[in-house]
Amino acid sequence: MVEILDKRDRAHLFRDRLKMAMEAAGMSRARLAQVVGIDRSTVTQILAGGEVRVPGGHVVAGLSTALGVSADWLLGLSDRPEQVGALLAASLSISEAGRATGTDDQIFAWHEEAAGYKIRHVPATLPDLLKTDALMRWEYAPATVKTPGQAIAAAHARLEWLRGTTSDYEIAIPLHELESFACGTGYYAGLDAEVRREQLDWLLTVYEQLFPGLRLFLFDARIVYSAPLTVFGPLLAVLYVGHHYVTFRDRERVRAISRHFDWLVREAAVSDRDFAGRVAALRQAC
Repeated sequence: MVEILDKRDRAHLFRDRLKMAMEAAGMSRARLAQVVGIDRSTVTQILAGGEVRVPGGHVVAGLSTALGVSADWLLGLSDRPEQVGALLAASLSISEAGRATGTDDQIFAWHEEAAGYKIRHVPATLPDLLKTDALMRWEYAPATVKTPGQAIAAAHARLEWLRGTTSDYEIAIPLHELESFACGTGYYAGLDAEVRREQLDWLLTVYEQLFPGLRLFLFDARIVYSAPLTVFGPLLAVLYVGHHYVTFRDRERVRAISRHFDWLVREAAVSDRDFAGRVAALRQAC
């Protein structure tokens, strides 16, 4: 919360920040006056120690634009000197993603950055870090750049990170995704039944080992919906949109996506405590 300042304190802070911005930009009084379109004497007066007034809005706007800082920061209304465009660029970014681009280093870096925080994840299929090597070889065989071996190594690294981290990890999976996998339909048509059984057994093994640090939920996509996403604590939220990741770092959007995930958990058709039982039942049924 920004502190409310009286007129004299605000003028003093404005002067100090203006000097800081001029030094950072390497801009002289004469050059600043020229760029803003005011007299040099006006800049001198603004910077004078005895001045108790802040200049008018059009002058403040000109100074902030010339120096590449925000007017709010100069006026003491913000602790961030960046202009709005720079803040937006920092809070939202788009990076390449997908099986053919080798982004696992970036994903792992995000996991490490969020160590100690809760991580929430909605995978595009089954979560890679819980897949068997056989499933990874089948799934990544068509990839044009990333080999199955690279995908397997990345999945192993993330699972080992999960075993040793202090972060809680929650994963929400569409119920139909697990059912389709267990029975070898849709996306998983043609996948060998033995590979599917081994995968279900591996899910049960890992879940027994890591619960409650790892919690899995199944949601009914006919009732609730989610795009693939990951929320790394309060730090960032990432949406997967095919060839790219859309990354948010501003607090409000991270909170909004966190609330979306929590909604999936509240409306889950299968809770974290019932997950293992549903996997076992599907293994028997299919």
